[in-house]
Amino acid sequence: MKFPLRSFCFFSALVFIVSCSSTERKQEAQQQGPRGGGQRPPVRAEALTVTTTTLLNNIDVPGTIVANEATEIHPEVAGRITGIYFREGAMVGKGSTLFKLNDADLQAQLRKLQVQERIAHQNENRSAELLKIGGISRQDYEATQLQVSNTAADIAITQAQIAKTVVRAPFSGKVGLRLVSVGAYVSPTTIMTTISQVGQMKIDFTVPEKYIPQIKNGQFVNFTVEGNDRTYAARVAATESNITENTRTLQVRAIVQGENAGLTPGAFAKVKLSFEPDPNAFVLPTQAVIPQARGKKVFVYNGGVAKFVDVTTGIRDSSTVQITSGLKVGDTVLLTGLLSLRPDAKVILTKVNGKPIANERPTADTTKPVKK
Repeated sequence: MKFPLRSFCFFSALVFIVSCSSTERKQEAQQQGPRGGGQRPPVRAEALTVTTTTLLNNIDVPGTIVANEATEIHPEVAGRITGIYFREGAMVGKGSTLFKLNDADLQAQLRKLQVQERIAHQNENRSAELLKIGGISRQDYEATQLQVSNTAADIAITQAQIAKTVVRAPFSGKVGLRLVSVGAYVSPTTIMTTISQVGQMKIDFTVPEKYIPQIKNGQFVNFTVEGNDRTYAARVAATESNITENTRTLQVRAIVQGENAGLTPGAFAKVKLSFEPDPNAFVLPTQAVIPQARGKKVFVYNGGVAKFVDVTTGIRDSSTVQITSGLKVGDTVLLTGLLSLRPDAKVILTKVNGKPIANERPTADTTKPVKK
């Protein structure tokens, strides 16, 4: 029994010594800080000095090609289609017959009214002769006149109803695909086809709120469409009366100038707007701007450390972004090492404006005791 007890005591002592040594190492590491130096090592980074530059104030906005006039074709009355008189996708003139609805009952009613009208005229003529010799009173004669007028009004109403059974083109243009066939029963809610006036085209696009004061009637804009290398021109004709609340944009309509071959109503267009250039703009590479939950920031080099600065941005492209507030001429903005930076972190600049600079190596801190 002595040998196992002696072994147990030796093992317990060994565990105690190891645990004490581990505790001392942890305490020493906490006192020395990260990496044993007490502070993070300086971050090596490249920087850019803020200067003014001339910024071409051009923006691209999406647009939609629209026909000069476009509408859906609906019948004015309900009925069965008896004839279709156009070819799909063809050009038609204003007033051309597109569809014909069954009007047999209206034609029969019209013939009946026409007979009644002839009889009413005969009665009026006889009453006029009797009135001359005093055979009837003037009141009786006026009653026959009223019968003639009522019959004529009924004929006009029936003829108007018959005219509504003929569906005509409201203006000259290109008809689309027909959505009904002969024999189909249609109502005023039925879409029979569409028609577009494609001889003159328009383009609708939206402009951000900050650029609205620079949009003027008569101003020229350029645009392109997918699948076509040609650049088209359009002249601003009108703007919407109010700004869209959800997007804070204003809708603008422009008239396409010149030949509009290759344009189809409903096509997507990329509109290029050119405004007055800004000669005193601040422009930074996009990687220098750090998005935050509440705004955007950049790291500014100040006295060997990095400082967070709030900024607002303006025009942006694939590589640069305009800074509208937050910076001044002469500020040094850090471009690299941003993921390693923290506010007030020490920084060593390796390049400024793309040019390497010489940096002295940091001297050792002699105030700390050297551990033997």
